[in-house]
Amino acid sequence: MTPNQPGMPPKLPIPGVKNLIAVGSGKGGVGKTTVSVNLAVGLASLGYKTGLMDADVYGPNVPLMMGINRTPMALGERIQPLEQYGVQLMSMGFLNPGDKPLVWRGPMLHSVIQQFLRGVDWGTLDFLIIDLPPGTGDVQLSLIQTAPITGAIVVTTPSDVSLEDARKAIHMFHQVKVPILGIVENMSWLICPHCSERVDVFSYGGGRRTAEQMQVHFLAELPLDPKVRIGGDTGKPIVLRAGEAEPFLELARNTVVQAQQAAQQEGPKIEISD
Repeated sequence: MTPNQPGMPPKLPIPGVKNLIAVGSGKGGVGKTTVSVNLAVGLASLGYKTGLMDADVYGPNVPLMMGINRTPMALGERIQPLEQYGVQLMSMGFLNPGDKPLVWRGPMLHSVIQQFLRGVDWGTLDFLIIDLPPGTGDVQLSLIQTAPITGAIVVTTPSDVSLEDARKAIHMFHQVKVPILGIVENMSWLICPHCSERVDVFSYGGGRRTAEQMQVHFLAELPLDPKVRIGGDTGKPIVLRAGEAEPFLELARNTVVQAQQAAQQEGPKIEISD
């Protein structure tokens, strides 16, 4: 697991959770939560015990994208996560529903992240996917400094603007000694509904080139498909649809492989149940 930096408190493991996977991006608008949701549901569909923690406390979209919005119950001092599509879920959207914004400073963000990590009864999980807010701010640092992250996934689009910010996110994770599992290129291509030809709306191949330049793995290319948006808006992730799921299942399978390798490199091998 991730080593502690000098002067930092020990990174205590989350009881029962084998792998913590942070999904981040250097900027908003690249579909990071869409990737997180479909990755989590994809892992669950492959048979892994999976949780999804929505750490984007200012813009918690996981409840909408997962098609569930109830108030979690408490058992003693432990919050019981909700479950949908075989995935254990926790989000600020469950606790602060509707359009009311949160106006919080850093210490309050740290408190809620720790509550979500250690005050939720996650049970036994192979993977806890953590959907980070965009950027490199307080939530990212709170998480990285206090939890043993197995590795991080950086989401980008092929455009140069998005890739510039993705590189910043990669450098941030490198600086705090979090292994990079790889880059995901979202919105890679569009199939024209009229002529069935491929259209590279946001350029082509930038994610793969950046992965090669920065010597990190390239995990998957994901399509720009109206069905992905419809799945998010209706709470039915596209990875559940036969015939549409393969790019996201490829991402899930590659994530498993890279998480296993990261665990071997950073410390004792972590066994993932079949």
